[in-house]
Amino acid sequence: MESNVNKEELVVNPEYEDQTPVKLDKKDLNKMAWRSLLLQASFNYERMQAGGWLYSMAPALEKIHKKKEDLSKSMKMHLEFFNTHPFLVTFVMGIVAAMEGNKNDTETIRGIKVATMGPLGGIGDALFWLTLLPISAGIGASLAIDGSVAGPIIFLIMFNIVHFGLRFGLMHYGYRTGVNSIGILKESTKLVSRAASILGLTVVGALIASYINLSLDVVIKAGEAEVNLQEGVLDQIMPKMLPLGYAFLMYYLLKKGWSPLALIGITVVFGVAGQYLGLF
Repeated sequence: MESNVNKEELVVNPEYEDQTPVKLDKKDLNKMAWRSLLLQASFNYERMQAGGWLYSMAPALEKIHKKKEDLSKSMKMHLEFFNTHPFLVTFVMGIVAAMEGNKNDTETIRGIKVATMGPLGGIGDALFWLTLLPISAGIGASLAIDGSVAGPIIFLIMFNIVHFGLRFGLMHYGYRTGVNSIGILKESTKLVSRAASILGLTVVGALIASYINLSLDVVIKAGEAEVNLQEGVLDQIMPKMLPLGYAFLMYYLLKKGWSPLALIGITVVFGVAGQYLGLF
């Protein structure tokens, strides 16, 4: 959803008794960033991340609103439905904290939250789940398969350097740029999301060829001639065709609503049965 809110349209909130602007410091922003780690601790299907959002915003709201009545009104507004990517949420928090500090209108703040939570959800999924996680887990798993204890350590370090760097960096960036960040986000959303998706899908394709080991051990006899079905036929058509087909089959079943646990069970049964029958 896009917001038509411009900086010039921002007005002071008439609902607040105290209209004095309040600035936050780095300590306040860092405290909010740490609290954002618990964004989904009270996740529910009615308001989703609203409880965690308010818990993260609480240090800023308590410093900004000195009067209990103002604080109460602000907290009630921040308990409304909210849902975005849990790693990039600090960007929205920074913007909203800047607007709360300026005592901007409640409807404007609500509009900013709604306008940003959707795009950030898409960018976060592409950036973290389709790009960073496959790359860092792939490198860590490669080391672990070779017996190196550094595998899981490398994975955790690589993933969390990016994760915490963005979590804290976006909090400060969002606060500094305030509502001007909305225009930047709207211009860059499609470009960033598309670039991250292309890179992530390329990595996933490489992982399919590297880590799904599926080949047939079947030999076809025609008179005195013998043809290995895998090497003589399938590999000639396209190498790693069976792993690719199996990955597409699992994706298709997932889209049809099959449980990941059920697909894991099917894969185990399929592998054991194939080995027992001499197919693999």
